Amino acid sequence: MLNKASLVQFLAQPLKIVITTHHKPDGDAMGSSLGLYNYLIQFNHHITVISPTDYPANLSWMPGNEHVIVFTEQVEQAYNLIAEADAIFCLDFNALSRINQMEPLVAKSKAKKIMIDHHLEPESFDDFRYWDIKACATAQLIYTFIVEILNDKAHINKEVATCLYAGILTDSASFCLPNTTSAVHRITADLIDAGAVNYLIYDLIYDNTSENRLRFLGNCLFNKLEVLYEYNTAIISVTKEELEQFDINTGDTEGIVNYGLSIAGVNLAAFFVERTDRVKLSLRSKGTFPANEICKNYFGGGGHRNAAGGLSDYSLQETINQFKLILPKYKNLLTQ
Repeated sequence: MLNKASLVQFLAQPLKIVITTHHKPDGDAMGSSLGLYNYLIQFNHHITVISPTDYPANLSWMPGNEHVIVFTEQVEQAYNLIAEADAIFCLDFNALSRINQMEPLVAKSKAKKIMIDHHLEPESFDDFRYWDIKACATAQLIYTFIVEILNDKAHINKEVATCLYAGILTDSASFCLPNTTSAVHRITADLIDAGAVNYLIYDLIYDNTSENRLRFLGNCLFNKLEVLYEYNTAIISVTKEELEQFDINTGDTEGIVNYGLSIAGVNLAAFFVERTDRVKLSLRSKGTFPANEICKNYFGGGGHRNAAGGLSDYSLQETINQFKLILPKYKNLLTQ
């Protein structure tokens, strides 16, 4: 195991470094990965960011994105980089299963594994852990890792700041979640001072959608929204056929669950997507309602208290029915 001093000493020498994150990475996953990449590249390391899968097109503008390797598209190259790595940074995930096909490769690698994450109940696969469930984003932890562990705020340049700001912006739901503390705002102020252009980053992420995605959103809200007022819960579901009809790509379903939560009085929103092999569930909640508990106990998933996800091997309708049967157990919490 590495402690703080030995980690700093370890990183002081030129290394072969792989940075990876969870499959289907979101803004925080790519923002933290590329933020760390743009920081470490300043120190004569050989660094590669490997994403287990593809990711949304509205994240491809981040500095350093052109050097990212997608494992499913460049298996042999990624395999060799992992095998030869001296260090593997594992960002924004707490279990190796979250990196899909990369799991056995990373597990057997002799590289030092450094976990930086903010999810509950991390598994013990790492040699050094920088972990805080109170952080609003892993990108926030990358900032404090650089400043507090490596004592090197001076090397947070425009490229680093831009990526980290994007990660914090997206995982805090545009600074709306309860864990967006005053400390988070002070960090983002520092990132703006370092060169992050806040309004441009927002535009590149949120005002950069396709016509198909906008029409898909309209279909979800007009035709697929169900509100269960007895339980202050909103449900949106999408079939495989609808994904094909609107030519939905990776990332196009991101954030749709939040529209259900925007309804006055609704404390829990659920979004069900029928994929090829299983149904994916996303939950969002308000206040102290434990969305992660439902995902962990009933859908083999987990996450944060107010934002969690899970999977089901049953049909779309069977999964929705199962979810509805769970709600009476939480009625008191949902109707407070």
